[in-house]
Amino acid sequence: MVQLFRRVTGEARRLKKEALKQTLTLATSGFGLVAALSWNEFITEFVETYVRPIVGGSSKLISSLIYAVLITLLAVIITYNLTKFVRRR
Repeated sequence: MVQLFRRVTGEARRLKKEALKQTLTLATSGFGLVAALSWNEFITEFVETYVRPIVGGSSKLISSLIYAVLITLLAVIITYNLTKFVRRR
């Protein structure tokens, strides 16, 4: 009877720890999405305000290309730095 109680208690602790871990992962992902959307809005506005007047107001293709390059560079830099951070731990 005592072994059963210990096993159930241990399993409950493991389940609680796993639930907290998943909650943290979901919360972090949610904040990451919000941050990504904010950067998306900022870069879009930057391209519209500063790049489009330089390349021409009707040149949506060039503005989209510059936007895509900026997003890609930002993603690569962030991913690289996060990978370095995780490896140091």
